[in-house]
Amino acid sequence: MQVIDGWLDSAKRCESPNYNARPEQTDVSLLVIHNISLPAGEFGTGCIEQLFTNTLDCHADERLLDLDGVEVSSHLLIDREGQLTQFVSMNDRAWHAGESCFDGQKNCNDFSIGIELEGVDDSPYTEQQYQSLVSVTLCLMNDYPALTVDRIVGHSDIAPGRKTDPGPAFDWSYYRQQLVAVV
Repeated sequence: MQVIDGWLDSAKRCESPNYNARPEQTDVSLLVIHNISLPAGEFGTGCIEQLFTNTLDCHADERLLDLDGVEVSSHLLIDREGQLTQFVSMNDRAWHAGESCFDGQKNCNDFSIGIELEGVDDSPYTEQQYQSLVSVTLCLMNDYPALTVDRIVGHSDIAPGRKTDPGPAFDWSYYRQQLVAVV
């Protein structure tokens, strides 16, 4: 796995319009782990890809109505089988974090990469997801040297009180052990 011009060579490419340029002289130095399922608690529906590409019919299911007009995207999605879909170049600013702050620095979208795991806060993630996440993380750390193990956080860490993902079901200890074993 490698990053070529901001795109993972092993990921399905599905370009989102929900991004813009990072501020000049900004290094990627933060990795933000999220979770998502659409409708909530359902997997494999195709709705996540549709949301991130502004093609989701929010009126097709009343549980999606609050997403009408929302323009959002992470850089990557890791589905339940561990498959990677990339929506935004790592070199660009994906709209994934919203109002956020890390280590005194606001607007985390400016300097972060966002990875969505298909899941919910209180249900275990799959082994395939962890293995894909570890592989992607190591690849990103190689290409973006300011990104280190201590600069990997959950969405809840940069938007406390507003966000809860990836939630208590995400095994931070296991994930970090996998990273440290290789680094």
